[in-house]
Amino acid sequence: MGAGQSRSSNTLVVPQANAALDQLKYEVAQELGIAIPQDGYMGNMATRDAGSIGGNITRRLVQIAEQSLAGQFK
Repeated sequence: MGAGQSRSSNTLVVPQANAALDQLKYEVAQELGIAIPQDGYMGNMATRDAGSIGGNITRRLVQIAEQSLAGQFK
């Protein structure tokens, strides 16, 4: 795998959400005090840090979805 290539099979249902997810990634990293490299290459980031960012992103997305669903059923 070369730089910038990914083996991930994850695809976004709404491709326009990519920018919002990137913004969320940077917000969560800042809240956790984790510096994301400016060049975007995260290969040198500690696994623990990457996992913390991903876990918190997932937690926040679930929270947003729950709030959205709760609003629909009121």
